[in-house]
Amino acid sequence: MTDEIIDEFLRYLAIDKGLSETYQQSVLQSLNHLKKWCATHSLQVGSLTTEHLSQFIAELDDTHDLASSSKRLLLVHIKIFFRYIFLKEIISKDVAEPLITPKVEKKLPETCSIKHIEDLLKSLDTSDKLAKRDKAILELFYSSGLRLSEISNAKLEWVDFDEQWIRVIGKGSKTRMLPIGGPAFAALSDYLEKERPLLLKGKPNSAYLFISIRGTQLSPQRIRDMVKKRAVKAGLSQNIYPHLMRHSFATHLLENGANLKVIQELLGHTDLATTQIYTAVNQKHLQSIHQQFHPRQKKP
Repeated sequence: MTDEIIDEFLRYLAIDKGLSETYQQSVLQSLNHLKKWCATHSLQVGSLTTEHLSQFIAELDDTHDLASSSKRLLLVHIKIFFRYIFLKEIISKDVAEPLITPKVEKKLPETCSIKHIEDLLKSLDTSDKLAKRDKAILELFYSSGLRLSEISNAKLEWVDFDEQWIRVIGKGSKTRMLPIGGPAFAALSDYLEKERPLLLKGKPNSAYLFISIRGTQLSPQRIRDMVKKRAVKAGLSQNIYPHLMRHSFATHLLENGANLKVIQELLGHTDLATTQIYTAVNQKHLQSIHQQFHPRQKKP
């Protein structure tokens, strides 16, 4: 397996399929594992069989103790790569096609209660250093259901202040427009008016909406750390992280009667089936309410 073939395949994923750089890096990691395994066993990509690929996956699982979801992703990467080089006539047979991709049991997304969200947002004293920025980020997570990467990559020019919308670029470089709720818009305006100019003082201007004390783009890791720190400071025992707030945004909308199709559009899901997992969360919520309040469910 040559670097040229892998590079060509990654260009195909980027240009023809429009897949994100993050996904490309994930594919590259899988192929590098396979490349290393082939070198260890003195094998060329053209001589690999289905049995070789099964052995590779088993050995990688033994050494890395892969989660079922990771194993499934690895298989998907291997399958699309071998399908590609088969269609390019680099190999005469698609040896990855017979491999069975295991189904991953879907876990209900973890969520946070409305009270915990409110306690978190109310806990921020906006007179503290960076609190205006942090509150704007937290409000936007919960108001619009943004992904961590979408918050980090958001540009100032993407905010429509007249209509209170924000444009974001999600997975697969797909663009969507999202409404900003009243409290979130107030927090964002407060940050932009009173704190962001101070962060930029004496530094080059930045196109990014949320910036660090150095005036540069706020990285996903810094945002993740901030969310955890603010939750601990608010006295919340639950582990609060950015994607939890996105799950909570969707679940709370559904619990309050929002249409599933609308939630799909807000979240930027391509497939409605991805969004439908929140109906299971909602059913769990309804079941708990039923058990708590139904007369025949109450224990004597």
